[in-house]
Amino acid sequence: MTVIQDLSGAWQLRGDDVDIAATVPGCVHTDLLAAGRIPDPFLDDNEHQVAWAGRAGWTYRREITWDGPPHDRVDLVFEGLDTVARVELGGELLGETRNMHRTYRFDVTSKIKINTPLSVRFSSAYAEADAVRDVVGPRPNAYPEPFPFIRKMACSFGWDWGPTLVTAGIWRPVRLEGWSTARIAAVRPLCAYISGAGPEGLGKLDLTAEIERVRDRALRAQVLLDGLPIALLEVGVGETVVRAELDVAGVTPWNPRGYGEAALQDLTVVLLDGETEIDRWQRRVGFRTVELDRTPDEAGTRFVFHINGQPVLIKGVNWIPDDIFPSSMTRERYASRLRQAADAGVNLIRVWGGGIYEDRAFYEVCDELGLMVWQDFLFACACYPEEEPIRSEVIAEARDNVTRLAPHPSLITWNGNNENLWLRDASGWASMPGGDLSWGPAYYLDILPAIVAELDPSRPYQAGSPWSGSWEHEPNDPDHQTFHSWEVWNRQDYSHYRDSAPRFVAEFGWQAPPAWRTLRDAVSDEPLLPDSPGVLHHQKAEDGNGKLARGLAAHFPAFRSTEAWHYLTQLNQVRAVRTGIEHWRSHWPHTGGTIVWQLNDLWPVTSWAAIDGAGRFKPLYHALREMHADRALTIQPRGVAVLNDSADVWDGLLRVESRSADGALLTTVSHQVSVAARSVAVIPGAGGDAAIVVATLGEARALWFASDAASADAGLTATAESVPGGLDVRLHAAGVARDVLLQADRIHPSATVDQGFVTLLPGESTVLHVRAPVPLDPGSVEAPWVLTELASALTQEVSQ
Repeated sequence: MTVIQDLSGAWQLRGDDVDIAATVPGCVHTDLLAAGRIPDPFLDDNEHQVAWAGRAGWTYRREITWDGPPHDRVDLVFEGLDTVARVELGGELLGETRNMHRTYRFDVTSKIKINTPLSVRFSSAYAEADAVRDVVGPRPNAYPEPFPFIRKMACSFGWDWGPTLVTAGIWRPVRLEGWSTARIAAVRPLCAYISGAGPEGLGKLDLTAEIERVRDRALRAQVLLDGLPIALLEVGVGETVVRAELDVAGVTPWNPRGYGEAALQDLTVVLLDGETEIDRWQRRVGFRTVELDRTPDEAGTRFVFHINGQPVLIKGVNWIPDDIFPSSMTRERYASRLRQAADAGVNLIRVWGGGIYEDRAFYEVCDELGLMVWQDFLFACACYPEEEPIRSEVIAEARDNVTRLAPHPSLITWNGNNENLWLRDASGWASMPGGDLSWGPAYYLDILPAIVAELDPSRPYQAGSPWSGSWEHEPNDPDHQTFHSWEVWNRQDYSHYRDSAPRFVAEFGWQAPPAWRTLRDAVSDEPLLPDSPGVLHHQKAEDGNGKLARGLAAHFPAFRSTEAWHYLTQLNQVRAVRTGIEHWRSHWPHTGGTIVWQLNDLWPVTSWAAIDGAGRFKPLYHALREMHADRALTIQPRGVAVLNDSADVWDGLLRVESRSADGALLTTVSHQVSVAARSVAVIPGAGGDAAIVVATLGEARALWFASDAASADAGLTATAESVPGGLDVRLHAAGVARDVLLQADRIHPSATVDQGFVTLLPGESTVLHVRAPVPLDPGSVEAPWVLTELASALTQEVSQ
C-alpha cells in the first residue's frame, strides 16, 4: 500500500544576507514577512520597497529521512514549485523545473538516507524570462513585465488591479511517497447523465486509469461507487492504461445552483495485486451532461450552456487568485469566499487566465455548492511564443491540469485564453516589436483543443474569451458568442450598456474603492484625498481615477470631500453593474448570461471587485444578490421586464406606479402576468414622464428615477437597538430617502451589515442588521458617514 510522508512545515530559507526559518507551503515573501525582514507590501508604497525579493535567488533547505516501511520505490513529489528551481538531494541534482503550474515527481529510492539534505534552489523569474526572451525574441503584451516568457502566475508581475510581487517558493505541498509493484498515477472519470432512463437516471462513467509500474505482473482495478463495487478490471502484464465505459443505474444528477441538487458520489479505484490492495484513488464525482449551444441564428451565433439538457442562464463572476501569495490560501478561505459568491446568487465562477489552476479544495467546494466553473488555460493579455522552451511546458502543463481537474462536475468548460485572440489586432500588437513572430494561436486553436478532445471530451472547449467562433468575424463581435464590454468604463458612460444585446457577456465591470476601513488600513496619507499618493498607488488601472471622475460627472455635481467621493463611487459602481446585468438579463435567452468583472481582490485596491482585498463587502456585493434573484423586476426603456429564473410559472398582478419627485402617487396601472419558468416577459410602457416609476409583483420591486438628483427633505430617521451580536438599525422615511448606505466598518473594523444601498419611499421602513464580534454602541450610528443618504452625500463637507 502506498505510504505518504508529509514534508510540509519547517524549512530553512537562505539568500544573500538572509538565513531565516521558512514554512512550506509558502513563498519567499511570506517567510520574509514572518521574520520581520520586509515591511507589509500592502501598506502605502511598500510594494516598491520589497521588489528586490523578486529579483534575488533563494534556497529552501531541510533534511529528510524515509521513516516508512521498505518499498520498491520512494518518490519525492512537489505539487507546486514557483517557478525556476534546481532540486538537489544529498548534493545530487534530481531535476530542474520551469513551470509553476505542474506537479513534479522524482525517484529518490537509492538516494535518500538518514537526514539527507534536500535543497530547492530558486532563480529569479525575471532572469528566466529575460533568458527566454533572448532566445525567442520580444513579444507585445498589455503590461510592461515579461510574464509571457515564463509559465508562472502572470498577475504576480502586476495587473490593473494588482501589485507587482514576483514570488518564489515551494507553494504547494511536498511529500515522500513509498510504493511497491505499481501505483495509480492518474484517474480520469468522465461522468455523464442520461435523463429519462428509469425513476432517476442513467449514469455513464468513462473511466481511464494510468498505472506506473516497477514490476510487470497482472493486476486488477476494482471500481466502487459510494462503497459498492461496480466493476473489476483486468490490468494485463505490462499494461499502463486501463479504460472502461460503465453504465450506472439509478443516478441522481449533479445540478447547478437553482436547478436541483448538486448530487455527489464517492468514486474509488483500488489497485489489487492478487487480493492485496497496493494503491487507492478516491474522489467525489457527479453525473451531469454539459452542452454548449453555439449554433447560428438570424441574429448571429448563440452561446447558451445546457446542463442535463436544460438551458441555464449564467449569473457569473470572474475569479482572480484570492491572495497575491496563493500559498496562503486554505480550504476554509476558499469555502468562505465561494459561499459568499453563492449567497450573492452567483451560479458560475470563471477562473481567469492570468492566475492559477486553483487548489483541489476550490473545485471540491464548487462541486458541493453547485457552482459551475469556467476554467481558463493560463494565457492572458499577451502574445505568447510558440517555440521552445515554452511550447513543451504548455503541453505538459495542460495535460497535467486537464487530468487533475477531470473528476470535478462543477467544471463545465475549458477556455483557451483571456483576450489574446482579440487584442493582437485591437491593440495593434502586430505592428510592435516582435508582433511578426509567433503569438499563440497554435495553442488556442490546435494544441489545447486536441488535448481536451483526447483527455476530457466530456466538456466543451472554447478557443478564447472573447471569441466569435472563427476568423470570419472580429473576435469581440457582440453578435457572435462571447463578448467583453470594456468600451463602457474605459470610454463611455454606463448607460451605453443598453446599446446592444451581446450573445454572452464574459467580462464587464465598473470600479470603486475598497471599504473605508480597508482603504484607511492600507493608506496612511494625511489628508486622505482621492488623488493623494497612497490612494493613487492603490489604483493600478490606467487613468483609473480619471475614469471614476468622468463617471461621476455624468450623474452628480462635484463631490465636496473624500468621504463623498468614496460614497458616490460606490454608488456609481452599483448603478453601472445593475444597468448592465438587468438590461442583458432582460434579453435571455438571446443573451446567454453575464460574468461580472470581478468577484474578489488580492490586496487592498480600487478595483472592479465586489469583495475587497480585506474580505469586506462593497455595496456591489449586496446589489448582486438583488440582480441575480431567481425572480426579479427591472424597468427598461422598452418596458417592465419580469425576470423568472425559477422552476415555476410566475403568476400575479404587476403594479406599475407613477410618482412625483416627492414620492406622491400619481397613477397606477395593473397587468395580470403569467411568466413561464426560466423565461422573461416584457410589459411595454413604464410610467411615461413620471419622476419616479415603481413596479411591484409579489415580493419583487423595481424603481426608476428620471433624475440622478435626490430630494433633500426625505425625513429619514434611524433608531439603533443593541441586540445579541450587534445592532438592529430601523430606518423610516417620511419622504423619498434615496440610496441610504450604512458603512458598518466605520463602526468597528469587523462589523458587517446585511444590506447595501437602500431606497425608501414615503412611509416605508426597513431594518439593517449590523453584526460584530464585540458589543456595539447604538450611538455609533450617528457618527459622520456611518449612515448616509444621497442628498446628504452631495452636501456634507466632513473630512476624515
